[in-house]
Amino acid sequence: MPTVSVSATPVHYDVAGEGPELVLVHGTGGDSLTNFGHLVGGFADRHTVITPDYAGSGGTPLPEGELTLDLLVDQVAATFDGPADLVGFSLGAVVAAAVAAKHPERIRSLVLVAGWAHGDDDPRLRLGLSFWAKSLESGDFAGAASLLAFSPAFMRGWGEEGLAQVLAAEPPAGTARQIALDLKVDIRDRLPLITAPTLVIGNAQDYLVPVEHSRELHRLIPGSRYAELDSGHVVVLERPAELTGLIREFIGTL
Repeated sequence: MPTVSVSATPVHYDVAGEGPELVLVHGTGGDSLTNFGHLVGGFADRHTVITPDYAGSGGTPLPEGELTLDLLVDQVAATFDGPADLVGFSLGAVVAAAVAAKHPERIRSLVLVAGWAHGDDDPRLRLGLSFWAKSLESGDFAGAASLLAFSPAFMRGWGEEGLAQVLAAEPPAGTARQIALDLKVDIRDRLPLITAPTLVIGNAQDYLVPVEHSRELHRLIPGSRYAELDSGHVVVLERPAELTGLIREFIGTL
């Protein structure tokens, strides 16, 4: 896995396929492999697919001191040249939007999946994130994450054996500090700086980041398009084919 140094910290990323750059940015409590490993093949026939791990996930270590959005922006931006199609999921959507605002000349298109602009006026979002953080301390992280991240119908399909496998999963080392960042991010002032064609994708059954936040992103990004899927928060696992199809269709029309 290649690395690039940002502020004296190695940032790990992977590369697959050939063609124009497509960058996939993972979410909180995941990494490039768990969020996108199964989706890369759906894009690598047309693109050079770049999947970075930002601080605290995959092989990228946490920095000393506070974890900031600007650090994650710089880490992701260092992994590609551009002009690139940039896709972000969950916290990755927040990071991707901020990358597009800071480096408009390097972004061909932008796709934001299950993202949000801020949580100041949504006690439901803040409660969910805080509960998720506390579950790390109690040892119930995987269970809490499952209840918040997936729709009931999708979880029923796991069966007892599948549920046991999910509950045995360990979160990345940086999850607590990533959730702390989730709670304080506010990118409202950056969104008007986005000039790339943008698709915002919300999830109708999202219990972690309610779908109204995706709809707000759409309203705040000039000229953006909007689509909605019948999925829980982790749409990359619930609806991978539909999500891949939406992204390919959007990128292909530009």
